[in-house]
Amino acid sequence: MWRWLHPYAKGEATYRLLGHWLPWLAISAALSLLVGIVWGLAFAPPDYQQGDSYRIIYIHVPAAIFSMGAYTGMAITALIALVWQIRTAEWAIAAIAPVGAVLTAVSLFTGAVWGKPMWGTWWEWDARLTSQLILLFLYLGVLALYYAFDDKRTGAKAAGILALVGVVNVPIIHYSVYWWNTLHQGATITKFEKPSMATSMLIPLLICLLGFALFTAAMICWRLRHEILRQELHRPWVQQELIGQEKLN
Repeated sequence: MWRWLHPYAKGEATYRLLGHWLPWLAISAALSLLVGIVWGLAFAPPDYQQGDSYRIIYIHVPAAIFSMGAYTGMAITALIALVWQIRTAEWAIAAIAPVGAVLTAVSLFTGAVWGKPMWGTWWEWDARLTSQLILLFLYLGVLALYYAFDDKRTGAKAAGILALVGVVNVPIIHYSVYWWNTLHQGATITKFEKPSMATSMLIPLLICLLGFALFTAAMICWRLRHEILRQELHRPWVQQELIGQEKLN
């Protein structure tokens, strides 16, 4: 596997590969999100208990799931960067962190909007909410460390260590509703049990999950391409790429 990945340790090869993926990911994400969100917000039936207020689930749940997924991916790239000293993996940390932070912020905001009519409060120091807030602080901490040092490799190493240490929070977020008595409801979709939603509500949620997965991947690809250009600005191939972009514009 590492022999296959070795060519992509070079910034130019990774930049070219991501350039091929990005349009397909972006178009697929846009179509999936359009179908899923419109279906969920406009055509799915109201919930028998929560009425129409549950519809925020079509944004809240995908954002929460992929905020954790992005952090897990960031921790994996941090491990690769620390063990194998691959620079593109270091740059991936900086690419993933802002995307994950935005997803986490969206999940917290939509959770608060959903919690107000359900719980009667915007915020509660609930185990799930608190651990999700910690996830946001971890993302911000990784970004702060990455750019805090004059030496870029030192900053990437410090950010990678924090990403690896903080990954322990991901299973805490996931299992918090089972380990503690919380206000937050249990999982809507599980691997081994029947979903707690009707099929007419579940299908648009699954489409939204696909859309958020593709959107997250597209944004990470886009940011990583920009990070590669920033880091490799002194390389001749980057100068040629920037000249080519100026001609197209």
